[in-house]
Amino acid sequence: MTDRYAVIGNPISHSKSPLIHGAFAQQTAQDIAYTALEGPLDGFAGAVHAFRDAGGRGMNVTAPFKLQAFTLATDRLERAELAGATNALKFEGDRIWADNFDGVGLVNDIQRNLGVALVGKRVLLLGAGGAVRGALLPFLAEQPAALVIANRTAEKATALAAAFSGRGRITGCGFGDLAGERFDVVLNATSASLKAELPAVPASVFTGAVLAYELVYGKGLTPFLRLAQNAGVPRLADGVGMLVEQAAEAFVWWRGVRPETAPVIARMTVPLV
Repeated sequence: MTDRYAVIGNPISHSKSPLIHGAFAQQTAQDIAYTALEGPLDGFAGAVHAFRDAGGRGMNVTAPFKLQAFTLATDRLERAELAGATNALKFEGDRIWADNFDGVGLVNDIQRNLGVALVGKRVLLLGAGGAVRGALLPFLAEQPAALVIANRTAEKATALAAAFSGRGRITGCGFGDLAGERFDVVLNATSASLKAELPAVPASVFTGAVLAYELVYGKGLTPFLRLAQNAGVPRLADGVGMLVEQAAEAFVWWRGVRPETAPVIARMTVPLV
């Protein structure tokens, strides 16, 4: 019998998850059906329960429901617990399991696909929202020399760093505190690129950097990536690899088999021009 999975969000028509999981299922000969479900803004829990009651086995969760999914879950794995949000659910009887694969997907893309090891590196994360929070535990597990969170509102970044201070070398600051600082890996997790804007960071942060990573995908050479390119950063990437890698982690969690991500990433990649 075909097992049912879905991605839930609002809006959802743009989602690439059905394409990705369809490719994974074909690769691994898994008998699943994967659909996109637009959840009502005032009826997320009801939509999840209805899907589960109709035989659904699991769901990916995207904006704006990641916090609601965290609250709805009966059981939360550590990554979801520390992130305070979830992007994947698994249904087992009356239990709803929650995990968060955004951060591990990002780390896997950087290290496996882009070939940049994080151990001993100075890493700068721009932004202090849910994407950053979900990434902190997987990043710190790789033992960077320093992990710095910089945000327009410095207090939000410092509070987030304090919450994870027992896990490794992590600090928080405002954009204005980055003058004179240099990093090996710089990641933009702000919403600036969605508006074709540039985070207010000095170009000097890219001095000597080996990678600049834009978490949004399919936007081409964003102002952030263009600034990095002009500063001489040799490797630029957007978030398409992160998207596929986090989907692969959910697929393994649900099905117990790991798909190949490289062909799916290649299929979805938009040139950075």
